[in-house]
Amino acid sequence: MHLAEVCNRQYPTIPRIILWLMVEMAIIGSDMQEVIGCAIAFNLLSMGRIPLWAGVLITIFDTFVFLFLDKYGLRKLEAFFGFLITIMALSFGYEYVLVRPDQGELLKGMFVPYCAGCSATQLEQAVGIVGAVIMPHNIYLHSALVKSRQIDRNNKKEVKEANKYYFIESTIALFISFLINVFVVAVFAEAFYNKSNFEVNEMCNKTGSPHTDLFPLDNSTLEVDIYKGGVVLGCYFGPAALYIWAVGILAAGQSSTMTGTYSGQFVMEGFLNLRWSRFARVLLTRSIAITPTLLVAVFQDVQHLTGMNDFLNVLQSMQLPFALIPILTFTSLTSIMSDFANGLFWKIGGGVVILMVCAINMYFVVVYVTTLNSVVLYVFAALLSFLYLCFVGYLAWQCLVALGVSCLDVGSRMRLGLTGHTDIYLLNDMDHDVGVER
Repeated sequence: MHLAEVCNRQYPTIPRIILWLMVEMAIIGSDMQEVIGCAIAFNLLSMGRIPLWAGVLITIFDTFVFLFLDKYGLRKLEAFFGFLITIMALSFGYEYVLVRPDQGELLKGMFVPYCAGCSATQLEQAVGIVGAVIMPHNIYLHSALVKSRQIDRNNKKEVKEANKYYFIESTIALFISFLINVFVVAVFAEAFYNKSNFEVNEMCNKTGSPHTDLFPLDNSTLEVDIYKGGVVLGCYFGPAALYIWAVGILAAGQSSTMTGTYSGQFVMEGFLNLRWSRFARVLLTRSIAITPTLLVAVFQDVQHLTGMNDFLNVLQSMQLPFALIPILTFTSLTSIMSDFANGLFWKIGGGVVILMVCAINMYFVVVYVTTLNSVVLYVFAALLSFLYLCFVGYLAWQCLVALGVSCLDVGSRMRLGLTGHTDIYLLNDMDHDVGVER
């Protein structure tokens, strides 16, 4: 079984439904980002001739292209996905070479992380990057995709060999993703840091850019996003830089559509035992994603649209515990993983990562709530934050029991589906279900 199916079997009904809703929220948020990215890419590629709202509507049709490719099988789809990743790597790699950031400073920032004089705003952006890179629903997706490989799961040697190749495959994919993100962050840091709106306005005027009015004639510090980023690159490094940037954003959006669709299907089937066609699944997710995005695109400007994108990145980070905690919980149980259960090193390492993510999220929950001016909003946000932390605490408690903290195992008295033995924790129904492949 993959992760969503295990969650369905192991967690009680109410926590399972809440967990499913949290993952669905991450998927819809990711789809909204795809819509935003593609709309901005179409606008940049057309030099503003395609308005943002029209770009949002165009994204409806790319789902049908995706569904058409899906008819030819998973391997063909994986090849197309690899093609999109290659486009992203080449596009953003070109920008990286063009901008030529200081390699020494890059390595220093990579291995000695620091942020002198950073405020909550900069830290929020950093957390957003984490959410953008490690999307929670993709953890559920990769858990399900490994089932597509034909191996004899009763043969431990074959399973061990398959795990080795899965590890290599995931490492390569994550490394490429890491490089792409390094390219993007380094380009932003080198090309846009310490520039004023006045400087950029002058440069865009000299090059005849139609986007000059984006930058007011003042000496305030330049603030960039994925839209302004492409414009500034075009002003400083020529139109090719702008178009290549837009192509990279478009490829990223299309790949996000594919991962979101498959994630949504596996999550819905796993958590609810509800089997929908991919067409129905895409239609539902995209409809929910397009509605608020289209409203912002029609009634607001691009700054609000990209601001929504930043918020969605932080939302992805907030949803990370709902993927990380269950996967650490169930991969640590010998009753599920047998000889392949997590060892002490992975238990401690996974626990530390989850603790860091939760601590950062709690910090931003507190910061966000305290900045609200309205009493009604303050109470509402505080209530949501409390419920969020309670649910994360519930999942963490069960995870600790699975990790062997037996003093916390009071489930039989609390009627939460736990047993008195860590090794068969939350497994009341699994051993009786002979029809489930384990």
